[in-house]
Amino acid sequence: MRIIADFHIHSKYSRAVSRDMTLENLDIWAWKKGIQVIGTGDFTHPQWFDDIKTKLESAEAGLFRLKGDNDSATRFILTAEISSIYSKGGKVRRIHNIIFSPSIETVEKINTTLGLIGNLKSDGRPILGLDSKKLLEIILKIDPRCVLVPAHAWTPWFSIFGSMSGFDSIEECFEELSPHIFAIETGLSSDPAMNWRLSKLDKIALISNSDSHSPQKIGREANVFDCELSYDGIINAIKSRDPKKFLFTIEFFPEEGKYHYDGHRLCGISMSPTETKKNKGICPKCKKSLTIGVMNRVDKLADREIGEGSGEKIPFKNLIPLNEIIANVLGVGVVSMAVKKEYEKLIEVVGNEFKILIDAAYEDLKRATTDAIASGIVAVRERKVELIPGYDGEYGKIKIIKEDKKAISSNQGKLF
Repeated sequence: MRIIADFHIHSKYSRAVSRDMTLENLDIWAWKKGIQVIGTGDFTHPQWFDDIKTKLESAEAGLFRLKGDNDSATRFILTAEISSIYSKGGKVRRIHNIIFSPSIETVEKINTTLGLIGNLKSDGRPILGLDSKKLLEIILKIDPRCVLVPAHAWTPWFSIFGSMSGFDSIEECFEELSPHIFAIETGLSSDPAMNWRLSKLDKIALISNSDSHSPQKIGREANVFDCELSYDGIINAIKSRDPKKFLFTIEFFPEEGKYHYDGHRLCGISMSPTETKKNKGICPKCKKSLTIGVMNRVDKLADREIGEGSGEKIPFKNLIPLNEIIANVLGVGVVSMAVKKEYEKLIEVVGNEFKILIDAAYEDLKRATTDAIASGIVAVRERKVELIPGYDGEYGKIKIIKEDKKAISSNQGKLF
């Protein structure tokens, strides 16, 4: 069966996260999006973990559902993100890691151990002065079925390959425990093709998740499997990198991410890696060092040219969330009532968001919405977009290239 999974989200107990991030709302929005498996996020936070234990019940092995709701297709998998800030190799490291747990009992042991190291109550994503390697050692000792995945691996400030506080390799970070790292999260500002430029990542699975802070944004990146619906089934599909089990990932256009280019947000300065090199990494406005983005960092660590290294890899699809497509076509804000109305109508008539974005035929879309919005969805599938890259915490801007309606209608055999 096809399983769409988003493993990395946050609860209402994390900083700068919507109060609407509850288990009940995640269940509702997972159904709207077409997500079968959603991470709980934040299982280290005492109050959120109480919610998990109180409101969820066991479903398939290692997966959970809302208690008493046998009709819900949503399954929860136990996950959390840990922020590790520590010194190693004469440099301060700031690394975010996602932890997967196969059981409530294992989470209880993890929380007990980490609670002796730092304050788990302060934030859903706790900040611990704990070496990433030591974190991995702790969870594997508690339960060898636990998994650690470096989060948003290229983000400048808080990631394993980040330009400001990361490492140049997995081995530099995790040393002899590196064989236990079999996957990394690409993050919103990079896609698999960028990661394929590093031959050292050839045996590493590339997963993609939303890192969502609100229910509406879950699934903006996700993973698509054809595997057994269970904790071990999903983890083994990732680990195997078998394209028959791990079908593809759903990606942002990386330019839309907040750290694709280099720059200074406060100065309004955005630069490509080539421009940064010409300016010697200095902001021409304030004369301070630029925040070096993901594209530049990939260039620095890559041993392949753009377009190389794609053989026998898990494919991916670049998509734009449905509400953003509607807003882009209508020329209004994403949270406007006009967008909400069209979004809900499409979901009601056609089906969930991923069915609309990936599978639905143009004629079916046109029956549920305007020609312009149906054409916009098709244009995104065909990668017909204009992009202004994000930089230094500023999201990129994306514009859908308008299609000729008659041409789209006559070319359906080619498009689908």
